[in-house]
Amino acid sequence: MEPEIQMSGPVCLIENTKGQLVVNPEALKILSAITQPLVVVAIVGLYRTGKSYLMNQLAGKNKGFSVGSTVQSHTKGIWMWCVPHPVKTNHTLVLLDTEGLGDVEKGDKNNDTQIFALAILLSSVFVYNTMNKIDQRAIDLLYYVIELSNLLRTLSSPDLDEVDDAADFVSFYPDLVWTLRDFYLSLQADGEFITADDYLENSLRPKQDTDQNLQNFNLPRLCIQKFFPIKKCFIFDLPTHQKKLTQLETLNNDELDPDFVQQVADFCHYIFHYSKIKTLSGGIKVNGPYLESLVLTYVNAINSGDLPCMDNSVLVLAQIKNLAAVKKAIAHYDQQMSQKVQLPVETLLELLDLHSASEIEAMEVFMKNSFKDVDQRFQKELKTLLKAKQDDLCKQNLEASSDYCSALLRNIFGPLEEDVKRGIYSKPGGHRLFIQKTEELKAKYYREPRKGIQAEETLQKYLQSKESVSNTILQTDLALTAREKEMEEARIKAEAAKAEAQKLEEIQRQNEEMMQQRERLHREQVRQMEINRANFLLQRQRDLKRRLQLFQVTEYHGIWTYDSPHLHGEKPGGATDGFHLGSSKI
Repeated sequence: MEPEIQMSGPVCLIENTKGQLVVNPEALKILSAITQPLVVVAIVGLYRTGKSYLMNQLAGKNKGFSVGSTVQSHTKGIWMWCVPHPVKTNHTLVLLDTEGLGDVEKGDKNNDTQIFALAILLSSVFVYNTMNKIDQRAIDLLYYVIELSNLLRTLSSPDLDEVDDAADFVSFYPDLVWTLRDFYLSLQADGEFITADDYLENSLRPKQDTDQNLQNFNLPRLCIQKFFPIKKCFIFDLPTHQKKLTQLETLNNDELDPDFVQQVADFCHYIFHYSKIKTLSGGIKVNGPYLESLVLTYVNAINSGDLPCMDNSVLVLAQIKNLAAVKKAIAHYDQQMSQKVQLPVETLLELLDLHSASEIEAMEVFMKNSFKDVDQRFQKELKTLLKAKQDDLCKQNLEASSDYCSALLRNIFGPLEEDVKRGIYSKPGGHRLFIQKTEELKAKYYREPRKGIQAEETLQKYLQSKESVSNTILQTDLALTAREKEMEEARIKAEAAKAEAQKLEEIQRQNEEMMQQRERLHREQVRQMEINRANFLLQRQRDLKRRLQLFQVTEYHGIWTYDSPHLHGEKPGGATDGFHLGSSKI
């Protein structure tokens, strides 16, 4: 398969003009046309230390990147050379040669570190080219630029601020290849021979102690080890005699020191076979358009002026490290408080105790991670931030307590409010029942736990808001009670009048009954008298008739004569009373 791009030589990717970084549109156009995955190798080091020579060897050429043979730096900005990967098919090898650090003609250390940081962020393999040995100055500079790169990356992509997954971390950050030029030391430690990789690991190994000075010694080393999980070291002897160094790019391999030639071959073999593809967080493999976007993003962030600008790199390191220490302390405080505090807290004292405990731990985290905070500027800043956290937490606690209590009151008093709407208490004596129910619900509210410090105030505000309801119920109660009293009095009067009427009616009835009784009695007496009279008359008639039967009455010339055997002076039974009726005239 034909390579996607054929570049006969390098082009300037990022131009450094009077301290201002400018992206070359021609270089971006080349990148935009590359769809293959990219292996990006960037080299950084002091000027006039042979960086460009190594990059030309990776490109398979003796010439390409400007090597230069004078004390003047040749490479300005960052130059790019895209070539087909010599080992990985359908991959493109992107070589980035950077402007040498410490150019006395430039006089801007900040510009050096910006290019240094760009090389780290854009590469998948970062070659750190130093002279002779690994020393503290080189370690401090690398550490400083790592911190600057992290800051630049955060400013450019805030959403990528944290890379939590270990595999993701390893894939995102570049591998470190430390090249030691004109190495003259003997690779020995404790009387035994060691490899170049052992030398690098020993140089980056922290010391076991808690002394503050040792912490300053360990901090850069721990950072480099974390930032570069994969590290490799190559040493290079002097290529040839000092006088021929000015002609290095024109010399054949047989004119160079054989050890140097082999060392360069080993270096190239490692880069070709073990360099990884440039990968973004999330495992995204970078192609030309992706790299183009990264270049524009990082350069724009640098030109915006957001990066710290100080002449003293130690001060910058302290600023970056102490800012990170403050951030870590705040994160620890937030984590502890989120685990310990469940808002609302019952009392302010309880909340302040929890804050104080977490504040002490946060200060310990800061002290452990701070770096040369000699004037305690960042410690004071941390205290200010923690005080603001405390104030905000107290405010949140008030709001949480108020919100919780308001919701609790709605839940407890909700049924009562519904009863009021339905008119349950709109009756005589309703206000007393309403107050009684309110007191019961208040007692229930007080029994609920973890209401927080706003419990009483929220309750009183609620009760005050319902005073108009209570007053309305009271007025309704009074009005209905007065009306009921009037109705009761009227009822009593009506019942009394009714009773009086019923009494009169009863007297009248009794009188009528008495009159009727008398009339019946009278009629009965009259009837009885008539019966008696009739009986008397009947009896007399009977007696008369009987008497007539006893006498024989004869009319003789108008004279009736009675003749009866009983009337001859004899009484019944032979008695006589001396009376004798012989005859009678009627």
